[in-house]
Amino acid sequence: MVTKFERRLKIKRSIRGRVSGTAERPRLTVFRSNRQIYAQVINDEEGKTIANASSLKMTGKATKKELAAKVGELIAQNAQEAGIQSVVFDRNGYLYHGRIKELADAARNGGLKF
Repeated sequence: MVTKFERRLKIKRSIRGRVSGTAERPRLTVFRSNRQIYAQVINDEEGKTIANASSLKMTGKATKKELAAKVGELIAQNAQEAGIQSVVFDRNGYLYHGRIKELADAARNGGLKF
């Protein structure tokens, strides 16, 4: 029997085979833990992180989805400050719903194109 973690890693490998970030169009990748959510804009050609955002320092009462939306807005802002307008989205093996979808929608509303 395949565990949830193994299933996610299999999907992740499949996605990473097709998705790669360049200098013109870097990769926006998302990682979520049980409590936090993290986003990075990565140039895979150089192996460098261009911009990042996370829910670690966010205070106040908010649901996980609300935190994901705030991180999406923050990553869009940080990417635009670094001169990035367009990205390719890497959901990192997670299903595209819930917190992942909230983060992606907020990043789109923040001005990123993907």
